[in-house]
Amino acid sequence: MTDFLKQARELFPYTRSMRRDFHIHPELGFNEIRTGGIVAKELEELGIEVTKGIGKTGIVGLLEGSKPGPTLLLRFDMDALPIVEETGAEYASQTAGVMHACGHDGHTAIGLTVAKMLHKHRNQLAGTIKFCFQPSEEGYNGEEIGGAEMMLRDGVLESPKVDKTLSLHLWNEKPLGWVHVAKGPVMAGAEQFLVKLIGKGGHGAVPHATIDPIVAAAQVISAAQTIVSRNVGPLETAVISFTMFHSGTAYNVIPQEAVLEGTIRTFDAAVRQKVLERFEKIIRDVSSAMGCQSEMIVKRLSPALINAEDVTASVQQAAHRILPDANHDQTPYLTMGAEDMAFMQELVPGCYFFIGSANPERGLDYGHHHPKFDFDEEALVLSAALMASAAADLLR
Repeated sequence: MTDFLKQARELFPYTRSMRRDFHIHPELGFNEIRTGGIVAKELEELGIEVTKGIGKTGIVGLLEGSKPGPTLLLRFDMDALPIVEETGAEYASQTAGVMHACGHDGHTAIGLTVAKMLHKHRNQLAGTIKFCFQPSEEGYNGEEIGGAEMMLRDGVLESPKVDKTLSLHLWNEKPLGWVHVAKGPVMAGAEQFLVKLIGKGGHGAVPHATIDPIVAAAQVISAAQTIVSRNVGPLETAVISFTMFHSGTAYNVIPQEAVLEGTIRTFDAAVRQKVLERFEKIIRDVSSAMGCQSEMIVKRLSPALINAEDVTASVQQAAHRILPDANHDQTPYLTMGAEDMAFMQELVPGCYFFIGSANPERGLDYGHHHPKFDFDEEALVLSAALMASAAADLLR
């Protein structure tokens, strides 16, 4: 049986070099022109058939095994974030106001390394590998939909039709050596909301002559917190976070309107429906009781990310075999964070796994999206080894 861990270690200088190059030159979602160009060039040099422009700036590579079989999609996200880097690393971002603060530079480098390994052993594969390098996982960045949905719209699951998927995330909330492969829900579904409360403005010294939208908004925020504590079961999970409150322009003027924005996170479809219904009712009724009109927009960002039992079981076996010394975790409901790979896994069974990447002793333990985010690059080796091994197992 192929020792992918040994091969991943041998390829580590390549993986690290690619990761650091992507880190130095980060690109925001749907602007991954340089990154995508390098990915396409690397795949083409291996002899892998490449299609560009899937999902605007996405790259798809097709590797056929020596025998017929299912098609397995391996997804790696490429985009960076609008954050000013503060790591001080020698490979720090050279693009003002943009950095890889979530590990996608590592994901892209892992994907290229896996492509090298699986291409070398393509004669052992019974089926087809579809390498999916996805743009704009972090958001829409000016478009109506995000990267996964954009690639789906462009047919990434067709020609050939995808039967299963694998994807991963470097995870700085856990130390190097931790490996998480769990069946069922692992990341939450996400909604983004915008609520506008319309009152009657006036002078701050005569509030009785106004309908104050700020007071109404405060009541709405307070009442909405009871949804999780009183309408969602104690063994169920939901989050409602108001993250923006915009109102007013002067200290002595009661404004005409207040705007609230935020996010809702759930795992279960029934819980999601209950939360959305209660949220809408509270907005409408509390606003009305305070004399305000209300407008609300709720946009679904992604469904919950749910791992298929059969695919996950295969990955778990590969993880224990290829990484016997790792701290293996199979606990579901890992995080209320969201991930647009969930759109693909709604349509095709798959497994999304996590590799611990923090190293507190080296100061590499800042959280995702922090300006000092960086990770222990040994995690690149473990990730590439497990992804290649899991893929080979599914096409054996």
